[in-house]
This record gives sequence, structure tokens and C-alpha cells, in this order.
Amino acid sequence: MLASGAALVLAGLTACSVPAPPRRKAPAADPAPGLAIAGSRRAQLMQIAAHPDDDLYFMNPDAQRLLDAGVPTVCVYVSAGEHDGKNHVPGQGRTHTPADRPAYSSARHQGLRQSYAEAIGLGRFTAWQKDVVSLRGGRTAEINTLANGARRVELIFLNLPMHTPRRWMALPALWSDRALELRTVLSADSPVAKSSTYDFDQLVDVLAGLMETYRPTVIHTLDPDPDIQHSDEKKRKFDSEQPGYSDHGDHTAVASFSWAAMIRRVAEADEAGSPVPAFAATAFRGYYNRHWPKNLPTPVLREKAAHLVPYGGDTSWQCGNPSGCGDYSVGGDRPLKNVKGWVRATHHRHPDGGPVVVTGKDGRLTAYGVLGLRAVRWRETAPGSGLFAEPQDLGGGPLAPALGSATLKDGRLLLFALRFSALGGHGGPNHRELVVLEQRSPGGPFLAWKGLDGPERGDDRSRRVGVPVAVAAPDGRVHLFVRNADKGVSTRVRRTDGTWERWRVLPGDAEVQDGLQALADARGAVHLFAAGRDAIRHWVDGREEKPLPVAGDPVAAVATAAAVDVYFRGPAAAQLLKAPAAGGTPRTASFDGYGTVTAAADAGGTVLLGRDLRGRLQLRRGDALHTRTQGVVPVGNAALRLTSRGALAVGLGADAHPWTWRPEHPTTG
Repeated sequence: MLASGAALVLAGLTACSVPAPPRRKAPAADPAPGLAIAGSRRAQLMQIAAHPDDDLYFMNPDAQRLLDAGVPTVCVYVSAGEHDGKNHVPGQGRTHTPADRPAYSSARHQGLRQSYAEAIGLGRFTAWQKDVVSLRGGRTAEINTLANGARRVELIFLNLPMHTPRRWMALPALWSDRALELRTVLSADSPVAKSSTYDFDQLVDVLAGLMETYRPTVIHTLDPDPDIQHSDEKKRKFDSEQPGYSDHGDHTAVASFSWAAMIRRVAEADEAGSPVPAFAATAFRGYYNRHWPKNLPTPVLREKAAHLVPYGGDTSWQCGNPSGCGDYSVGGDRPLKNVKGWVRATHHRHPDGGPVVVTGKDGRLTAYGVLGLRAVRWRETAPGSGLFAEPQDLGGGPLAPALGSATLKDGRLLLFALRFSALGGHGGPNHRELVVLEQRSPGGPFLAWKGLDGPERGDDRSRRVGVPVAVAAPDGRVHLFVRNADKGVSTRVRRTDGTWERWRVLPGDAEVQDGLQALADARGAVHLFAAGRDAIRHWVDGREEKPLPVAGDPVAAVATAAAVDVYFRGPAAAQLLKAPAAGGTPRTASFDGYGTVTAAADAGGTVLLGRDLRGRLQLRRGDALHTRTQGVVPVGNAALRLTSRGALAVGLGADAHPWTWRPEHPTTG
């Protein structure tokens, strides 16, 4: 098998000397509302990665929180991870490392088995069940399975090549080249005896088929639209990035294939008359982590980095795999010492503040979110019950997972979204646009989705636009903000008559991260905050104000009768700080944790909502600190509402259904 695998890699690329066959017409996404949404109330996580270790570097600690809660997990690795076939041992020159692509691929697979065995509470050398799984189109792949009580992990290796003799980057070429086919690598010691070939449509089809088989409720992918990043050639190669963008080319290609597969999966279900699959999608930034402040405090970082220790392995280990016991260059404390710092942050491509939550005239809550790449609405079964009925489809897809919102003076709701208006591959259109959904009457039905274009022209720049954030000013105007392709902020204003002004760029040349925060203060002035590279940037009514200290994550801001306060954590810090927006010395807010924080204020004081260092939701008002220790495991961030019965958190669970938490009055839900 070693010899045949090496020969297959050398063949690598299937030459095409005849015109490419006609492309199969893919099912198209239907943005019209009214489809049935599936709802099983079971949980299943699917992660799709380009290389072995992408999930460990970029999708943790989110994935580990779900594993800890007993959510069954399937990880799909698109490439074999064989690179140049050299499993480099630190301290030895690469020229002295023998090249063996099937063996290196097998060693990386063994590292994953070691890491995930420990992740579910077993010994790192626990034996896995190895099988062959059948895929769409008659293809096969290796599948490894391991369970420990309620915890279950499946690893699926599609094993497409990373490189070929004619293509240094094979997967990006497969995304863009209609006439290309790639032949899989046969990893050493794999139960798969025969290689397969893949073209563009076949890879999308196989991924969509796996989604149909596993029916995930949560899907993790890499970043399909990484930042534009101009670097000289020497620095770019040192950072392992593709020309012009802050990520590895394989990451971007596989993320694009993953989102195309989600779109196809939803469209196929619709065409078959089946309910839309209910899943929440999250895209994770990759080598982006190299360029921005780190956001994981030491306890969370140590936990995340610990998963790379068994993956990296060591030459002295006796793991039972003749090809090697891990990816040796990643072993030990090397991820923590790596100056690129990939492991030191976890960033979402589409950061959000949780579901959009409003209270109806009858006292019932209504929550809005994105399932199956479509906007949906859940209504509370009875006022104060904390239980939600099945979702109602509002259409609009395919949408990124974060919704922005604003409530007009008459009580009508506006929902804003970032839409994947084209994701064609083959060098075809690849475009993003901003869209809005306007309510006809307060609490009632909606008008049709309306396009707002975006601040950028052209496919390439449109892909870099961030998620929409909006605020309704007391004068009746709605201010919409998005991060633009230059990493600044663009804004557009809805006038009181419903018409929109043109897009314009806010002043200032500092680059900011996505995850903007907008609010109107007691005087009616509109504030916008954004975590920048070296400071928190602040605008008031479009004017740039004095910056605040640097933050590792998106910030939280709250307006009181007297002032606007900003809550944030410094880079890699657990301690939450509070600073006046107008400037002043930050003070400790006694709310240690990590990730995004939400803040709100009422007559009872300011309420903070976020995660503690163990990933549990926590809420603080004054000296009272509450920690959520029961209930379905949350996915992403939770929304915060202040009601007459105290603070209320509303989030989406791993079962793709909303949950509520009312810690100040626990008997009411």
C-alpha cells in the first residue's frame, strides 16, 4: 500500500486534454419564506477541516465544550495532510527527514486519534475502530470511531492531495478550475484499498451527502472569506499564507466547498419536499490569528494547547502505528512557542450577540436567528414559560449566521443579514451582499427581503464585508454599520421616510476587527465601538473620538442616564475592565472569563453576561454572580434582556433550539 500510495501521489493530477464536461446544474438556494424547518431536538456536531489539526488550532475551545457536554462529533478532513511527506522532527534538518507522503498522512491521522481519545477522557493510545465509509458517487473514505459513554467521535479522511506535481496548491485549484480532477492519497495502514478521483462538483456532493447522513445541528468550518493581507513575499511565506490574504489557501478553498455543500444540502432537501435541515453554522478565522491581539487567557489557552500535545506526539512513543505517532513538528510546547501564535486566539468570521429577542404585546418572547442558512423565528409558547415553539421560516438564504436588528419608532422590526448571493466556484461569481427584512406591522408578518448592496464593489472586496450592526436613533433614523474590505467601518442611514442614504466610510485610518457595538446614549447621540489592532476605536455621530486601550475581543458598551461605559478584556486577559467612553482610567469589573461580553442597564444597575473560564454562562448584577450549570449546551453567544422579573439570557442550543435562563428568578424559567 505504501508503494501504491506514493505512485498515486506522483500521478496526483488527472490531466485533461479534452474539453471539460458540462457542469452539473447545482440546486439553487430559494430565499422565499415559508419552508418547513426540521426539528429533532437531538444534537450533532460536524467539523470540516482542510488539514489534520485545523480543528485543534482554530475551532477549539468551542468544539471541546460541545464534546464535554456529550454532543456526538464527526470531523471531516478533506486533505490527506501529506504536504511534502516529511514528518519533521525538531532539531533535525528537513533535508535529513525522509519523504514518505502516505506515512506522513498516517502519522497525522494517528495524532488526531491520540488527541481526540484524550478529549473524551480516554488514554491517548486507546484503539479506535477503523472502517471504510461509502460516500456519494461510489467513493469511499476511511472512518475511525471511538466512544466513551455519551461521548463519541468519528474521524473521516477524504484524503485529497495537498500538492501535486503540477499544482503546488491543489485544493484552491480544484475550487477555481472547472476541468480539474484530483486523485486521493492512500495513507499508510488505511483500510481503504482503492483511490478515488474528485472534481469540483463531486467534492461538494460528497460533503453534502455527509451532511445528509449525519444531519448535524452544528457545523464548524474554516473561513471562506479571509481578510485582504498585503505582505512581501518573504513574510507571506513565513506566515504560510496565500498571496494577498490572511490564511492558508487550503483553508479558504475547503471553507468555500463547505459552504457550497451547505447550500446544496438545503436546496436538495427543498427540491425533495423535505424540511430544511436545522443547523447552525460557524466559520472560524485561521491564520488571521497571527495579525490581531490574542484573546485567550492563560487557563483557556493551556487547555486548548494541551490538545495539540498528543496530536504532535513524539518519536519515543509506542502508539502501535508504524508510520509515526503524530505530527512531530507540533509536539510538546511548540504551539505555544510558535511566534505566529495561531493557537493563542479563537475568532469567529461572523461574530454575533446571540439571537435577536423582542417582547410582544402579550408578553411572549420572540427570538430570531439563522438555521439552515435561513432566517427563522421562534415564539414563546406562553408568556414567561421560557419554552419556544418550532421555528418559522423567514427565508432570505443563504445567510451568514449573525443577524443585526433595529426597532422603528412604531414598533416594527428590521432584520439585517449578510447574504452569500453567489458562491459558484469554477472561477464564477463569488459575491456577498447586505439584505434587510422589514416588518409590516409590530409583531406581524414581514415584507419581502430587500437588497442593500454593500459598501464594496466587485466580488473580491464584497467577500471581506463584515456582519451588519444597526441601531435606531431617537430621531427615528436607523444607522447601519459594517466592517469593510479595508478593515475600516462603512455606514448607511435609513431616513424616517424609509429611504436609504448612500454608503460612506467613517473617518480614521486604523484597522478594526469585526464585532462592532452600536448604541444611542441618553442625549440621542449614536456611538460606535470597534476593537482595533492597538486600541478600541470610538465614533460619536460619525466623528472619531479619542481611542480607548486595546481589547482582545469585541467590546460591550452600555448607556446609562449619566454616561456611556465600555467593558472589555485586554489581550490574553481574563479580567474584565470598565472604562468611560469619554476617557479615563479603566477599572476592574470583577467578571473573569473569556470571549464576548454583553452589557445592559436598568434602574437596578448594570448587568453583565458572558462566559467564565470553563465556558459556562455567567451573569453579574452588582455583587451577585450567577453561573449556569444546567440545561442544553449553548452554541455561540447569548442575548441579554432586562425584564420586570429580572435579567433574562436567551441563546441557541446545540440541538438547534432556543433556551432561556433567568438566574435572578430561577423558578420562572
